[in-house]
Amino acid sequence: MRAGLRWGLAVAGTLAFSAPAVAESRIFIIANHADGHGVDRCLANGEPCGVTVATAYCQSRAVAAATSFRKVERGEITGAVPAANNACSGSCESFVAIECSR
Repeated sequence: MRAGLRWGLAVAGTLAFSAPAVAESRIFIIANHADGHGVDRCLANGEPCGVTVATAYCQSRAVAAATSFRKVERGEITGAVPAANNACSGSCESFVAIECSR
């Protein structure tokens, strides 16, 4: 009986230590304003130049690093989205999703 108990504990211990670590991730949706600095295009297009901005945004939210970022359409967003500015002609406001992980 003891051998079976020891074997069971050994298996349970092995499984506990071999389980993959689960990283916590959060997705932030932010307004992407065309400010003329090019940062908006970097984030919205997922270009390498947006990595620094996305990482800085994550760190400002007390999360370690950005794992991805991309432009999202208004219809993809669940939850409250501010109403569009009717004074704009064309598409004045777009949104970027930044995924951050610990």
